[in-house]
Amino acid sequence: MDKDQVMIHVRFAPNGTVTEIGERPGALSAQAWFNLLTRSTQDNYEALSGGRALFRLSRAAVDQLKASAAT
Repeated sequence: MDKDQVMIHVRFAPNGTVTEIGERPGALSAQAWFNLLTRSTQDNYEALSGGRALFRLSRAAVDQLKASAAT
């Protein structure tokens, strides 16, 4: 894994809503941050077992998405 790559962990409730997600800006709910990530990225999402998932993004991409969420 590259040093500048960020892994954003996601946890889902049994009904499919996001309960926890890493790197979340304070202005967004967990679900809103997940929605922004899925709309703004391609081929960076990995579904895992047990109601979990993972986004793999560069630090620059995460910082840019956080900045866009603040506006």
